[in-house]
Amino acid sequence: MKIKVATLFPEMFDCMHVGIIGKAIEKGLLELDCVNIREYSKDKHAKTDDYPFGGGAGMVMTVQPLHDCVNSIDPAHEYRRIYLSPRGETLSQKKVIELSRTDKLLFVCGSYEGVDERFIQLDIDEELSIGDYVLTGGELPCMVTVNAIARYVDGVLGSEQSVEEESFSNGLLEYPQYTRPAVFEGLEVPEVLLSGNHANVDKWRRQRQIEITKERRPDLYELIRPQLEKEEAEKRKKKKGGKKDD
Repeated sequence: MKIKVATLFPEMFDCMHVGIIGKAIEKGLLELDCVNIREYSKDKHAKTDDYPFGGGAGMVMTVQPLHDCVNSIDPAHEYRRIYLSPRGETLSQKKVIELSRTDKLLFVCGSYEGVDERFIQLDIDEELSIGDYVLTGGELPCMVTVNAIARYVDGVLGSEQSVEEESFSNGLLEYPQYTRPAVFEGLEVPEVLLSGNHANVDKWRRQRQIEITKERRPDLYELIRPQLEKEEAEKRKKKKGGKKDD
């Protein structure tokens, strides 16, 4: 997967070169190229912002550097161009998976009070938000998005099962995890996880997912409740059908 980032602060992305994502970049599984928007400014002082027409607080990024930057690094519009913006579609696991199936992504990180609307009209395919709050720039949202997407690139994680069983992959939050020691500060690992019975372990994990989601994210639970009720009805029907008449 090839990812390009247009930003005023490319040095912020140095942190992407450590850990799992850093190893993926080293192995060539993921290409991450950060470009400084300021280098494309035609202003003698390399300015990239100006006062907004109509007045208002703060400054707005000017259209020329943004337009020239994006079209210089992606002249044939081969990349899916995404502007990180609070008014964009909210990032979800479903959206992450969709984006992970795209070979080339170009993220544009705004700053100040936003960007000239004409840049979005001319050069951007879609806007994306990571939540209902405002940050000082699009760099952190971009890093969050790239991190989430990279986990779905083949070879980045050591196990495909890690992706399949994590939170939100099936509409539910993840089940509790435990490791050695079996007892710590008087707290014991649930006995079922030590039983070696994989069927019972799977059943316990599924039930805990449902319980935790219902308690902590009732909004998610309500979305998946019809499916859970359908599954339960099918189990009862199967169990009833397996009984022999007296």
